[in-house]
Amino acid sequence: METVYIETTIPSYLAAHPSRQPVMAQHQKFTHAWWESDRSRYRLFTSFLVRAEAARGDPEAAARRLPYLENLPDLDVPLATDALSKDLIKLLKIPRQTEADATHLALTILHRITYLLTWNCTHLANPVLQKEMIEYCQYHQLHVPVICTPELLLSAP
Repeated sequence: METVYIETTIPSYLAAHPSRQPVMAQHQKFTHAWWESDRSRYRLFTSFLVRAEAARGDPEAAARRLPYLENLPDLDVPLATDALSKDLIKLLKIPRQTEADATHLALTILHRITYLLTWNCTHLANPVLQKEMIEYCQYHQLHVPVICTPELLLSAP
């Protein structure tokens, strides 16, 4: 069975109040559709980092996000995570305030997770940065995860 790493934006979209912005509302619908119909096709994982990020902010919003993570196992943090995260931060020019994005990616690489599911299209589901990441992983003989949104993974054959 293929594996999926659930990044923080997924429980955030699942728990958010319906958006009035059409694009955001559509993203929320895709996320709910994937969660309800397709997640059972995969082994889902998350991490301590996702749990920490989901717990931040408004306590009521955090209380809505965290139940989506309850039954998901956390990936352990291999010794190589820190070094790989630092390399990815440099390679992908990830700003200091969003360095956790590199850790999410490092965990999926090191654990050979099939898909990293996210709505973070700035630092993760970004085709220009993915090209850099793919080349880096191939050069270093590392696993290359597929980084995608629920829309792209929804009802995949």
